[in-house]
Amino acid sequence: MNLPRTGAVRFIAPLREGGSLPALVEASDSGMYVLKLRGAAQGLKSLVAEIIAGELARAVGLTVPDLKLVELDPDIGKNEPDEELRELLVRSAGTNVGVDFLPSALPFNPAVGAATEASLAASIVWFDALVMNVDRTARNPNMLMWHKRLWLIDHGASLYLHHRPRVTKQDRDPFPQSRDHVMLPYAGSIRDTDARLAPRITAALITDIVSAVPHEWLDGWRASDYVEHLGARLAEPRAFVQEAEEARERR
Repeated sequence: MNLPRTGAVRFIAPLREGGSLPALVEASDSGMYVLKLRGAAQGLKSLVAEIIAGELARAVGLTVPDLKLVELDPDIGKNEPDEELRELLVRSAGTNVGVDFLPSALPFNPAVGAATEASLAASIVWFDALVMNVDRTARNPNMLMWHKRLWLIDHGASLYLHHRPRVTKQDRDPFPQSRDHVMLPYAGSIRDTDARLAPRITAALITDIVSAVPHEWLDGWRASDYVEHLGARLAEPRAFVQEAEEARERR
């Protein structure tokens, strides 16, 4: 697959809600994007995770804002008075990940989470356990309500394999963080969800999604590494499914 490309033409504002300090920009296609910057502390691997996890979520039927590759000219932020932000924009010259901006979207409120469909909540818990996304808690849900739908954002903390040698026995590990997942109290059966979603993630799908990542960002990683990693996660019996289901039943 290929992600569409565009270029940033105007820096609008920093978004200081997240630790990565993304930027809101206007692009040459007249769209507005939340720009995940390559020069941020998390580095390029977080952008790789943003693309792979985001597109996998979309492939299993979850709602994710459109992603684009956005070219950033370092001069775009030259008049920014905040020195830290100005330096970050300069370091991020080149290709970055743009997440379609959802105007007037509201952060997901766990206090009203009971209105979420049990099957949708279970799908999100299952997916985050698969990709080992630690960043979907009540404190930091990383979800937005927009046009009466729940949208998933910020997948840069997914894919632990980036932080250890290629494929290891740890790929089969459970995912204890499911116990703290913001959607767990509202989730239906994780096992039923697993039976529905796991068959959708094939080696061909993973390979296609990885092909959307700029080659130089992979830094020696190959599509086969991600196929092997996620294949190990999906091999039965799936410890992360059992753990999430047990955590749900204890609620």
